[in-house]
Amino acid sequence: MTATLIGATGLIGNYLLEELLKDDFYHTVRILIRRPLEFTHPKLEKKLVDFNDMESFRLALEDSDVVFCAIGTTQKKVKGDKEAYRKVDFNIPVNAARFCKMNGCETFILVSSVGADSKSNNFYLQLKGEVEDAVKAAGLQSVHIIRPSVLLGDRKEFRLGEKISKSVMSAFSFLIPAKYKPIHGKKVAMAMLAAAKKQNEGFHIYHYPEIKAILIS
Repeated sequence: MTATLIGATGLIGNYLLEELLKDDFYHTVRILIRRPLEFTHPKLEKKLVDFNDMESFRLALEDSDVVFCAIGTTQKKVKGDKEAYRKVDFNIPVNAARFCKMNGCETFILVSSVGADSKSNNFYLQLKGEVEDAVKAAGLQSVHIIRPSVLLGDRKEFRLGEKISKSVMSAFSFLIPAKYKPIHGKKVAMAMLAAAKKQNEGFHIYHYPEIKAILIS
């Protein structure tokens, strides 16, 4: 089995890469990256991809049995440019899902966000909802959408807003509805892996309770 991962250098993607490389279920773990990565492993296949080059992107996904997408950017990285934000958070996962269908890969696992809704007045949540709608429209047999709230774990970059959210949520965790509870990035990664092995047909959404449940099922 070949697993392809988009977004391997982010918080969830990094944890997921570790889990995939340890898992004997997959003989090849392919990562699509925009910049060279020095890390090596006998199972690891690295493909440098220009995500704006549609044919290059499609070819990089060929022969995948399952595609995991954990890519995302931040307002800080794109300096508040919403179009640049959209190119990463919408174009890449949606094109990946469409190319999966074209290439004959029918299982797609995507990290989204709690509150994702294409009708939301919030730019981020609206965008995530639009991504989910477009991925669903791609017509894949098995789509699993993971919707975590605030993520715990060690990020490479500092995010003040997220740090404040973590502190507040930790102090008032007993008041927070289940699906909005913070969760560690590694648990999200493990849930993605578990969802892929379920091989259930249809469109599936996982909030905090479902993420916890799939980890013990």
